[in-house]
Amino acid sequence: MKRFLSLPFYVKLACVLISILLLGYLAKIGDTILIPMILGLLFALLLIPLSNFMEKKLRFPRTLAGILSVILFFGVLGYGLFLLASQLTLLKEDFPAFKHQIMDGVDKLQTWVSQQFGIQHKDQIDFINKTASKSVDSGTLFLGTFIMSLSSIFILFVFTFLYTFFLLIYRGHIVKFLLFANRVDDRPIVLDVVNQIQYVVKKYLIGLLIQMSLVSLLVFVTLSLIGVKYSLLLALITGVFNVLPYVGIFSSMLIIAILTFATSSFTHVVLVILALIIVHMIDSNFIVPKIVGSKVKVNSLFAMLSIIIGEMVWGISGMFLAIPILAIVKIVMDRIKELKPWGFLLGEENSKDEVYKDLFDSLNPIEKKFIENEAKE
Repeated sequence: MKRFLSLPFYVKLACVLISILLLGYLAKIGDTILIPMILGLLFALLLIPLSNFMEKKLRFPRTLAGILSVILFFGVLGYGLFLLASQLTLLKEDFPAFKHQIMDGVDKLQTWVSQQFGIQHKDQIDFINKTASKSVDSGTLFLGTFIMSLSSIFILFVFTFLYTFFLLIYRGHIVKFLLFANRVDDRPIVLDVVNQIQYVVKKYLIGLLIQMSLVSLLVFVTLSLIGVKYSLLLALITGVFNVLPYVGIFSSMLIIAILTFATSSFTHVVLVILALIIVHMIDSNFIVPKIVGSKVKVNSLFAMLSIIIGEMVWGISGMFLAIPILAIVKIVMDRIKELKPWGFLLGEENSKDEVYKDLFDSLNPIEKKFIENEAKE
């Protein structure tokens, strides 16, 4: 470690980047193991208070408390997914209306294209037919992929359930290993990191659940007042998608606009988009900073970057896991002296933060004056 710290900054930066690339490659090829394991770790951290309550108050053995906690959690999660699926089945009743409304919209669009660009209806239909024929040719492949996706989701669910259970009952064993594997002087730091990770992850996940509930409620009330059909379904979709920072709201806005257009008028589509923009502003400026943002102090630049990298490595699962993983990395960096500058880089600049104070105190008077003048500008 001392030899590494004595290297020039650009050499250390290159080593860090190479290490990140290697870790990304290993994460990509090991996604089948790592994704359910990380999900299981997050869920286990969330369920520790419930398991402790059963062990201390109800005198349950740890194994029994763990399995009951996991079953209860996944039961609630499964019920939520069932509620969403039951709402989705209602769409089939209006499928003929969807088809008629969309075909009517396509006819109007064709007329507009013909008037504006001089492309005749026949040429447009020929283009659509060619595109459709290509889609039909790949239909079998798409169906096979969809079936495999369902099986993958089932396998992910089963392995996440098992990882959550085993990490929950062996949590003390893992903490003891971390203590035994470190020097005596470093063990207080290890305990601090473990406690902070448990606290931040638990608060972050609870904050996400509260955020999902509040956003779903706001969207449901708004859509109901506008008179949009399937308000509950669309509100649930928005709440789930909103877990994805930045991209979730736009994805849900597109889905809701299409479904609203298929069941209502264009005026309702405009009202719905305006309503979702207002809800998003309320969420971004009031709900997230107070409920979620205060638990995970990661700046927006690296949050967005982590979501993009997460999607590239693990797809949608990576987008969901990006922020918690980044928060855990920041907690570790903030508590290791040599890595504190990197932890500062990942977080927001706050003069009251302990990490910032430690780094600022290590500067000489000229450097401190430069930073103070830069802050004034």
